[in-house]
Amino acid sequence: MSEVRGSNSFRDELASLLGDPGIRYAAADPIGISTPSFGGRTGESPNLEQSESFKDQVKGFAIAWGEILLDLGRGCKDIVQQSFLTEDSYIVRKLHKPCAKASAKLRYLNEFLPEDRDPAHAWPVILFVFILALIAISINTKHDSLVRQVKRVQMHPPSASHVLLPDGRRLAYQEQGVPAKTTRISLIAPHSFLSSRLAGMPGIKMSLLEDFGIRLITYDLPGFGESDPHPSRNLNSSALDILSLANAIGIADKFWVLGHSSGAMHAWAALRYIPDKVAGAAMVAPIINPYEPGMTKEEMKRTWEPWVLRRKTMYFLARRFPKFLSSYYRRSFLSGKHDRIDNWMSFSLGKRDEILIEEPKVEEHLQRDVEESIRQGSTKPFIEEAVLQVSKWGFSVADLQVQKKCQQRGILTWLMSIYSDSECELTGFLGQIHIWQGMDDQIIPPSVTDYISRVLPGAYVHKLPNEGHFSYLYFCDECHRQIFTTLFGSPQGPVSEEDVTPAPLERNSEDLSSANADSPAE
Repeated sequence: MSEVRGSNSFRDELASLLGDPGIRYAAADPIGISTPSFGGRTGESPNLEQSESFKDQVKGFAIAWGEILLDLGRGCKDIVQQSFLTEDSYIVRKLHKPCAKASAKLRYLNEFLPEDRDPAHAWPVILFVFILALIAISINTKHDSLVRQVKRVQMHPPSASHVLLPDGRRLAYQEQGVPAKTTRISLIAPHSFLSSRLAGMPGIKMSLLEDFGIRLITYDLPGFGESDPHPSRNLNSSALDILSLANAIGIADKFWVLGHSSGAMHAWAALRYIPDKVAGAAMVAPIINPYEPGMTKEEMKRTWEPWVLRRKTMYFLARRFPKFLSSYYRRSFLSGKHDRIDNWMSFSLGKRDEILIEEPKVEEHLQRDVEESIRQGSTKPFIEEAVLQVSKWGFSVADLQVQKKCQQRGILTWLMSIYSDSECELTGFLGQIHIWQGMDDQIIPPSVTDYISRVLPGAYVHKLPNEGHFSYLYFCDECHRQIFTTLFGSPQGPVSEEDVTPAPLERNSEDLSSANADSPAE
């Protein structure tokens, strides 16, 4: 009992020191611990609070964090204002005058604000809303592009005819028009960049070819379509390929060449290296070397100015760093998707061309032509073609001008040549050259044709108002008839078989080799 009393006296003394809470415990009574109750009972106290829900906890947590971030932002704002935006700070001293000038110039915009709005608060809000709108538009555009189904490139079964060239390569070609035995006019058309033998004259009607007795031959350049690649091709070898093709398919007489866009580069080569086999040339928006040394500074400026930056960059890379083109080509038209191919082809088109390529038949033709062009999946022929466009051709377009060249062996010979032309001969291309140029062409600007007409005054230039790069040649029946009428006059139909002397359709390799040996070399 004494222990109990001692214990009580100690508890009383401790309570007196801490303050009497008014609660007394019996010495012998144990402390009771109540167990939790999970069911509602009739005798339960109404003052017990219910446990807080998860939603309320999240809400309270978000409010707390919001208050913390708000205080943090205010603190950062105060630090910035006190440290960087004072009148003697470096930033204010450097930006005060430019900002004051800009503010003075843009102050008239405040007139568009309501009178009760402070410009210092209104313009940041407007800028913020503008940025949000741009982000929303960007997201919607990306979403639409993801939804739109992208057409993939298809590989079609081989469909070309082939000839074996003297060096063992196969050259793929396609014929349209009248048969070889009744041909009145033979027309060979090399294709342009990112194209194939399927190009030629897109949409040409068989009836029109028959009216004029035309045999139209198109072929794949080396490495394009179904043609074998060339180990080291140049424009001289390109002209010899045309000559070998003509001999192999039985064209004994002279033939015409048709060049569109960069395909004209190979037509120019035929006029330069095999002029005796070419009767004439038809050029539609023809290309020349953009670094042509004979161009004046003004002509060079007018040629380069209409081109977009990407076009200029491609020419620069092809001239200086052609290896960098490989990865770019693989990510664009060799990606296997038609949307990237379409972007490549339409980066610099005029209004007429933009409307034209939206037509289903034109779009289908372009896609099929491109699919055939990239059949082999190699970047090498495309890099070669791009390098050929901007490197030294081995000749200038001005070299095709008809000139009188006399052999001057001495003063006496020179005096005799004044009164006689026996020692003189004509050089250059003696046949006709017709050029059709769209004045709304953004790919080959009209300034190129102006330069050609200056250095080749004998060429016939047909300027086409409101026409683009493709619109005069692609799926235009009247345009095709105008071209043939200009070149060949009134249609006379095919040659009668009774009037044709039999000619071999093919020549052996010895004939081809001798023909190549007789052709001019670079």
